[in-house]
Amino acid sequence: MKNVTPFLMFQGGIAEEAMKYYTSIIEDSEIKSITRYGAEGPGEEGTVIQAVFSLKGQEFMCIDSHVDHEFAFTPSFSIYLTCDNEEEIDSLYDKMMQNGTALMPIDNYGFSKKFGWLVDQFGISWQLNLPE
Repeated sequence: MKNVTPFLMFQGGIAEEAMKYYTSIIEDSEIKSITRYGAEGPGEEGTVIQAVFSLKGQEFMCIDSHVDHEFAFTPSFSIYLTCDNEEEIDSLYDKMMQNGTALMPIDNYGFSKKFGWLVDQFGISWQLNLPE
């Protein structure tokens, strides 16, 4: 086995938009590769067949599903970010909450200095932590 990579399946042709958003708000992140559907399909032309992006060195794969599914992302699987300072956690939380939903509003819950859990505009669940 070479490695283990989290895989995100988007619906509605938003994979590239999500990758661009995440790599713009998290430092040291980049889109590494994108393969798109052509006019021959089966997905909508220009949507993502497969892409790889990294957030702080952690690689993720993603696609735009050309098949409509009855399921989507669940908050029980989340991306956990350990922040370095209050400015970083507050900035990320505020940006991700734009059109997002708080599961645990940012606060001190006793297990860290500051913690917030949310679902962003793309349906991805994030836990943001600032340790003591």
